[in-house]
Amino acid sequence: MNDLSTAPEPEGERPARQRKPDWIRVKAPTSKGFHETRKLMRDLNLNTVCEEAACPNIGECWEKKHATVMILGDVCTRACAFCNVKTGMPRMVDPMEPDNTAIAAAKMGLEHIVITSVDRDDLPDGGAGQFVKVIKALRRETPNTTIEILTPDFRGKMRAAVEAICEAGPDVYNHNLETVPRLYPTIRPGARYYASLRLLEEVKSHDPMIFTKSGIMLGLGEQRLEVHQVMDDMRSADVDFITIGQYLQPTPKHAKVEDFVPPKTFDAFGSIARAKGFLQVAATPLTRSSYHAGDDFAQMRAAREAKLAQNARRQAAKEGRKA
Repeated sequence: MNDLSTAPEPEGERPARQRKPDWIRVKAPTSKGFHETRKLMRDLNLNTVCEEAACPNIGECWEKKHATVMILGDVCTRACAFCNVKTGMPRMVDPMEPDNTAIAAAKMGLEHIVITSVDRDDLPDGGAGQFVKVIKALRRETPNTTIEILTPDFRGKMRAAVEAICEAGPDVYNHNLETVPRLYPTIRPGARYYASLRLLEEVKSHDPMIFTKSGIMLGLGEQRLEVHQVMDDMRSADVDFITIGQYLQPTPKHAKVEDFVPPKTFDAFGSIARAKGFLQVAATPLTRSSYHAGDDFAQMRAAREAKLAQNARRQAAKEGRKA
């Protein structure tokens, strides 16, 4: 991870892209399950963040019939420096998207599904209504499937959007901070760090039983202490689950990788995050928001149940001593 004192690049020079180390390399997807998942998404006219964001785990996840559906189209109204999703003027929202998402979940036999979206600053509600429709369709068609959503920040419409989505009852509400505050002007210029923190606080304020989740990328030039501060900020917002992964440059026009952070550093950050009180932590170079999301959700739910039981025992013991 770079120090703030790192010298700037000489004017007019562009360094070659760093070679990926062995720990970040994955095999190209070729399995039968991968092709079946891709065909299902095509047949139902659904977009996935797995493809649009060039996720390195797509082969592993799609082989297991785990796909993260990206609603509200495949064109984003913003242009973040790290993201491979197309930018421009989006098309009209597909009215069949909620039902098709539920059909896909049923056909894949998903116990846990992750739904994300592009930013839709062009819509009056930022796209919140489509999240609500998708959640309702899933509850109707696959009532035993737990639902995790990964939403944008709904700039200028946050409170009403969060309230509507929370009322629909997702099991996990994820909104990624992505990086440290200092890097927002270059990496996430259309967003505001403290507005994203406020969104996560709003979720807990509206329904404390909804699990909240947020993630950051390493390798963009952040400092160790800045990462610690982001963890503290998340805990102040009562975030339950933190994901920490390695940033990978999708194309030469995107922000370059400053560092390929070694696995042992991810392990150290994971240990610190657990010590800070997160119920669940995923910190590896290949960690992404929806990677192993179902297993992580089960562990997080079990951790909360254990914590609640422990608190109940302590309260009972305290009342017994008073008696």
